[in-house]
Amino acid sequence: MNRYSMIIQWSDEDQLFLVTIPEFADRVIMPCTHGKTREEAIRNGEEVIEIYLEAWQVEGESIPEPSTLQIA
Repeated sequence: MNRYSMIIQWSDEDQLFLVTIPEFADRVIMPCTHGKTREEAIRNGEEVIEIYLEAWQVEGESIPEPSTLQIA
């Protein structure tokens, strides 16, 4: 399981759930994927994360660190 963040938001205009990945925001056009249901959007988001991570590794590019939430 990856540790990257996903923001899932409903778009009235598109009638879809749109997915953004905050850690990839300065390297990938956002939103990066979508789904007709929240579950489909999450699956698609996880797939996109894996695709980008594999591509960056193959190309020898740096891989963004996952964000962590600090709870006191």
